[in-house]
Amino acid sequence: MPDDSNLVLKADSLQAESPPIVLASQSQARRSLLESAGVKARYQAADVDEDAIRRQCRASGHDVDATALALARAKAARMPADGALVIGADQMLSCNGECFDKPADMTVARQQLMRLRGQAHVLHTAVVAWRSGVEVWHHVARPRLWMRTFSEDFLDRYLRLEGDAVLSSVGAYRLEGPGLHLFARIEGAHDAILGLPLLPLLDFLRKQAVIRT
Repeated sequence: MPDDSNLVLKADSLQAESPPIVLASQSQARRSLLESAGVKARYQAADVDEDAIRRQCRASGHDVDATALALARAKAARMPADGALVIGADQMLSCNGECFDKPADMTVARQQLMRLRGQAHVLHTAVVAWRSGVEVWHHVARPRLWMRTFSEDFLDRYLRLEGDAVLSSVGAYRLEGPGLHLFARIEGAHDAILGLPLLPLLDFLRKQAVIRT
């Protein structure tokens, strides 16, 4: 991955020169969303034990929103406190009281998609802003998606087409790819579905004078 540690903003940039922004993620979808909005950032994956955080949240009785926020906070908090504005994000999927994570393998991916087939589910997309060791903002978006009743032959063809790419997404689909064919109806912002609620984030950055108004 390219080194983004010495980013230089253009003279006509909408972004202020300070503070630098760090996205605590190596998700290509989230990176593309920021870049499409002209936001320059460094990208660094946060080393957190996500399974342990989920277990702790379940033991504490946290709901899906709170768990997604806890994961986003943990990622942001792992970044060095060097004056940068750190953005942490995470996403969970809930359907009929069941939570879904990234599938461990293709067998699990197929099982997840069979359970989601013909059902509506919610993507709980959390984003947190962290600066100098303190959380300064957070937001949770909840897009809702209705998966159509596709055939098992279609599902097997889809999985062969996508391959291991489905293992990187909750629910085993990428809406920016062939996964769009799985759906009959979608409500909610496309960026929140891809993993980063961009309009609320940009509004926060403007209020912080990180982006010019």
